[in-house]
Amino acid sequence: MMTSITNRSDFGRFFRSWLANPLQVAAVAPSGKALANLMTREISPQTGPVLELGPGTGAFTRALIERGVREEDLTLIEYGEVFAGMLQDRFSDARVIRMDAADLARRRLFTGQPVGAVVSGLPLLSMPTRKVMYILSGVLDCLRADGAIYQFTYGPRCPIPDLILDRLRLRSTRVGGTMRNMPPAAVYRLTRRTIVD
Repeated sequence: MMTSITNRSDFGRFFRSWLANPLQVAAVAPSGKALANLMTREISPQTGPVLELGPGTGAFTRALIERGVREEDLTLIEYGEVFAGMLQDRFSDARVIRMDAADLARRRLFTGQPVGAVVSGLPLLSMPTRKVMYILSGVLDCLRADGAIYQFTYGPRCPIPDLILDRLRLRSTRVGGTMRNMPPAAVYRLTRRTIVD
């Protein structure tokens, strides 16, 4: 019963945020459980610290915790004030930072152990190419050499242009897709290319 009420409440908050700023939110509803499971299925407690970009209502955050990732190992970057406050209340042991993900390189949030995975709920398709480049550059600064970035999209292919993938020497692999999301979505894993790539 409580989950149903929370889901309705999250939908309402998400929809109002989308109405106020459709380019920033870029979806009319929070991600569903099927997409959250797909986004997090390769992540475990052994992955190490996890960085989440644009967590919104925390659908991916909950899935990460259900997979055994400790809240203390989560850093959540959220630009929206309403979402950031809600995340702080729901995940009080996680580090919640209200900021633009494009400022990651300047902020130097990870001075100790680098992150093992990045889970991104950012609407990259609605962002200028330059901003996507800033975000990914900042992410790579704090990502372990063998770490991975997980990005979902509602589009038919990887949401990161080939130009950026080539420039940052990233390889994109489709992890899978789900029709059980509104709208249907696909997930891509981004990793650093090896010398033979």
